[in-house]
Amino acid sequence: MLDFSRQYAILRQEILDAIAAVCDSQKFVLGPQVAAFEAASALACGSAFGIGCASGTDALWLALAAAGIGNSSSTATCSEQAPAVVTTPFSFFASASSILRAGARPIFADIDPRTFNLSPASVAEVLHSPAGRYVKAVMPVHLYGQCADMEAFAALQRDHPGLLLIEDAAQAFGATWNGVPAGSLGDAAAFSFYPTKNLSAFGDAGLVTTSNPAIAERARSLRAHGMTRRYYHDEVGWNSRLDSIQAAVLSVKLRYLPEWNRQRRDLAARYDSLFESSGLTSPKVTSTQDGVVLPYTDPRATPIFHQYVIRAPRRDALRDYLTSLQIGSEIYYPVPLHLQAALKDLGYKPGDFPEAERAAVEVLALPMYPELRLDEQETVVAAIRAFYA
Repeated sequence: MLDFSRQYAILRQEILDAIAAVCDSQKFVLGPQVAAFEAASALACGSAFGIGCASGTDALWLALAAAGIGNSSSTATCSEQAPAVVTTPFSFFASASSILRAGARPIFADIDPRTFNLSPASVAEVLHSPAGRYVKAVMPVHLYGQCADMEAFAALQRDHPGLLLIEDAAQAFGATWNGVPAGSLGDAAAFSFYPTKNLSAFGDAGLVTTSNPAIAERARSLRAHGMTRRYYHDEVGWNSRLDSIQAAVLSVKLRYLPEWNRQRRDLAARYDSLFESSGLTSPKVTSTQDGVVLPYTDPRATPIFHQYVIRAPRRDALRDYLTSLQIGSEIYYPVPLHLQAALKDLGYKPGDFPEAERAAVEVLALPMYPELRLDEQETVVAAIRAFYA
């Protein structure tokens, strides 16, 4: 699925020099490299502020808590009267757990079957239901590196005064919607720099972006135990600081990211062409009953293809076949969040979100990273064709 060594070979000396500079400075936590990365990443996202933290999961919690959603100093509740955040059931677990950690209740809405992103129409149904009175925010996830329909969500926000938009942009650094970067499309946004991400650290790291100075100030306080002055705690926060070595690595990679994201789009187009020429699909195929369904790009979006995800007939058998040939693949995600055992107290059941559940049994992510070679893509598509033959 990924070969980290190819990228590292290109950047090795530049990264080692950046790490050495941190070691020479002996400033390891929230040092000058962190401040420099925060400023550069906020600029890249079109936001006024960037707040580095320990992980993408922490970034989601910080964005929610700093925006005043839920009660950041209490344990989460599943009470139907608790403050609520509407999000997608087809995402990584942190999309829901961060809401609970902030002291709010996740309410799920179904996805758009073409983009796999949260459906604005499904969210509108929630907002107009009895549960809508408790909803404080909507948290779209820019899944697989394509922005959710932020135009429609902005319209919902205008129709519901006080509603906040928090972007789960963990997979979307560099993606845009109508030319506006992810990270500046809502009231706040959260990014992950886990090693598999397009912009990746040498471990865990995350970032909150916002143009709201009050949210930015509170996020900085919450990431350091609720301190605005050393050893004076205004509220209960957490220890979620970005270390200087991770910031130094990220600053090096940030300079290359636009080109890497362009290469990913080129690779996705090449996959599309290989699949179509193989006879496995065509642009008209929208159901696995007719063949392999290729990723759909909304014309308003510029995706970064964090993942290249197809819908595949007999998905599990296909994946077993690819594994037998030592071809990597992954399922993002095999169990929708509303059916996860840890979230059973939310009261959802099978059939509640049919599009998310259908995606969970059909999606398959194929190898995707900037250094992927044409012959390797040809090998992947040829193997899939052989399986269906």
